[in-house]
Amino acid sequence: MHKAHAICDGGDLDCGSGLLLIIKKSMDPLLNGQILEVRSRERSVVEDLPAWCRMVEHEFLGSEPGNNTMRFFIRKGSNQAELEMDLQAAKGYEWSVRVRGEKDLTAKVHSRNHTFIAGKPADFSPKVNAPSAIDYLLASLASCLTVGYKAQASRKNIEIDHVELSLKGSLENVLFHMELEDEGSPKIKQIVGTFYVSSPESEEVLEELWNHTLVRSPIYQTLKQVCRIEIKLSIVF
Repeated sequence: MHKAHAICDGGDLDCGSGLLLIIKKSMDPLLNGQILEVRSRERSVVEDLPAWCRMVEHEFLGSEPGNNTMRFFIRKGSNQAELEMDLQAAKGYEWSVRVRGEKDLTAKVHSRNHTFIAGKPADFSPKVNAPSAIDYLLASLASCLTVGYKAQASRKNIEIDHVELSLKGSLENVLFHMELEDEGSPKIKQIVGTFYVSSPESEEVLEELWNHTLVRSPIYQTLKQVCRIEIKLSIVF
């Protein structure tokens, strides 16, 4: 449709989860009147991107199907003063939760527009009323890596069929946490697991994507400073 002066790929991101920052960063080096091609596979972008362009005085030129993506074309306007403000706001963003104690040794967690229940940290039953804080910690790491891997793949237009991550964690001395022993530490000793991925891409591409995901993961990079983490990449053909 148009000859673009620059291209950015948002993969599966929508306008509310980082795509606009990617667009603004890619738009910044362009001169007024030059064209940016935005690639995205997220359906909501079709409606949200033209509205955003009108708000910030860029010209939305249209869209067309691409190779496993949609291609959107934007002509840069003169209003880019908000870019640095948005980047600084993103850097200073703080996640917040509110937790209230409930009956039966549970806690209700309020996070943005979601509410969930957390149970006792040490409960060895196969069935519990609510996941424990340790379950949520492992789930946080697993979801960060799983969603992160898919997001990195979508931005690089790498085809992924299926991903699954299985994790196990153990404490240095759970009996110390339960006040049954007076020596040791209750901290997490290790986290081990396997990340399964099915894809027509080569092993080299998938391994590079995995390593990049680990580098960019806030949960992994935080936890690896305090406990041993060993997650094996298993490519399923």
